[in-house]
Amino acid sequence: MFTETVNVTGRLKISRLNESGDELEVREVKNLIVAVGKNVITSRLVGNTTAIPSHMAVGSSNTAATTAQTALGTEAGRVVLDSATRTNNSIAYVATFPAGTGTGTITEAAILNASSAGDMLCRTNFNAVNKAAGDVIVITWNITIS
Repeated sequence: MFTETVNVTGRLKISRLNESGDELEVREVKNLIVAVGKNVITSRLVGNTTAIPSHMAVGSSNTAATTAQTALGTEAGRVVLDSATRTNNSIAYVATFPAGTGTGTITEAAILNASSAGDMLCRTNFNAVNKAAGDVIVITWNITIS
């Protein structure tokens, strides 16, 4: 008898830059692939019935991530992905939140497949990142299937 397990995991790197492009802080955190996100993955295996992830959002809710969630608790900004690159069994999603987008205390992030609402692939919470009006946040989010 064969037994095989498939795991989907994620990790993101958050970089906050000032107006001059100097890196002010960097942190790395794990994420949670939500139930809807697993549905997005499996639907893409049999066709294109579900839109591919295309946006990243940040927010200010401290509500812990659970698999039942379908949206951020308090969305503060959403941007189109800069890139999505697959290397073997991993995908790297990169998004830039420019000055004036997602300003304030950021404590959550998600990858979604629409410019508003949409299906959420994954979500995470983290200790507060205080994004000033002139700051830029770049998030690189790696999803691995192993």
